[in-house]
Amino acid sequence: MTQWLDPVEQRAWQAIVALMTRIPGALDTRLQRESGLTHFEFRVLSLLSEEAGHRMQLSDLAHKANASLSRLSHVVSKLERLGWARRDTTAGRRGVHAVLTDAGFEKVVAAAPGYVDAVRKLVLDGLDPAQTAQLAALGEALSDRLNRILEDGDC
Repeated sequence: MTQWLDPVEQRAWQAIVALMTRIPGALDTRLQRESGLTHFEFRVLSLLSEEAGHRMQLSDLAHKANASLSRLSHVVSKLERLGWARRDTTAGRRGVHAVLTDAGFEKVVAAAPGYVDAVRKLVLDGLDPAQTAQLAALGEALSDRLNRILEDGDC
């Protein structure tokens, strides 16, 4: 028998749903207006920019970006057409790598200030330092649990 959410659980869940649905749209709007990027495209470019050699195996990049390999592959294809990324294979190694081009690095560096400003305005400026630390701890705990459940195929 299903155990329904109590009032506090319902409040918590409704808050998460609001954040999950409203923040990505707001970030997409800002990034597209200012940089011609979606939030996910920015995330992919950003993740590549943080790696040594600005490269990462596609399967690892998909995992870090919380995306399916299929979705990531479509985005990398678009980034390739725009000249911001390329695919590369390394001799003797398995898998294909996404590599950030110089133009892609310039793009993510140019888009980053607007992105950070939006993140601050939408989320962080509304919290004091203790709440920000709590949010980080709660987000990490929820993300770790979600990863375990999804890896086990238990949902």
